[in-house]
Amino acid sequence: MSLLNRSLAAVTTASTVASRQLGMSARANAPIKNVTVIGSGLMGSGIAQVVAQAQLNVTVVDRTDAILEKAHAAIDKSVRRIAKKKFADDTKAQDAMVEDVMKHITMTTDIPQSVKEADLVIEAIVENLTMKRNVFEQIEGASRTGTLLATNTSSISLAEIAANLKRKSNFAGLHFFNPVPVMKLLEVARYHETSDETFNTLMEFGKTIGKTTVSCKVRMCFSLRDSLPNSISFNQPTVLNNSNTIELLRVTAYTCSFQDTPGFIVNRLL
Repeated sequence: MSLLNRSLAAVTTASTVASRQLGMSARANAPIKNVTVIGSGLMGSGIAQVVAQAQLNVTVVDRTDAILEKAHAAIDKSVRRIAKKKFADDTKAQDAMVEDVMKHITMTTDIPQSVKEADLVIEAIVENLTMKRNVFEQIEGASRTGTLLATNTSSISLAEIAANLKRKSNFAGLHFFNPVPVMKLLEVARYHETSDETFNTLMEFGKTIGKTTVSCKVRMCFSLRDSLPNSISFNQPTVLNNSNTIELLRVTAYTCSFQDTPGFIVNRLL
């Protein structure tokens, strides 16, 4: 190969790499419009609901149509409950709100198909490392290069879940609290491979769906609930539904000593 041809090849390669990097950066900084949620249980359904309520498109994935039908009915019931409170004496307005939210939700059993156009994929299945890795392998193989990947885990290390991923910089944690439609707090967890673009986009996404987002790093330590006074019960669905409790979180969350159990810790509250 001549010197000229080698130079042209080098320029072409550099241009291709730069274009790919630019494409990934643009996706990471662009607003999230299409979300896929893997898992339609209590957490997955709740996540799908708040995404749809924010007028974003969401596809929910699970193993069987029967499971998905049950999840669809549960979301419909939950949204209708909210609509009745918001429009107590107006049944037409209630129906319109439910219809408006539910039209943004699609159900499927096909993971590869569900993630093809996704800007963000949130995994919300059982706390099993092998299963999570298998799911993310399918997601990464079928999704676009710039698709962001997130797990709702609160007990497994992000590094362990992402161990086999090729695009580790696109991966982070989105830790929702149960019940998702009620609890306002959302932990956005990053680990050493998570890019700033991914992290910042997920922080903005959390705000878009109406959550109070907090930045945290994943360490081998107590989770957020362990950093709060014993008087705070996370089994009470209204515990985060007021500004005083949010302020309490700001005051009481702290970095703790290393422990044997992995979990999230809030090191910096925004």
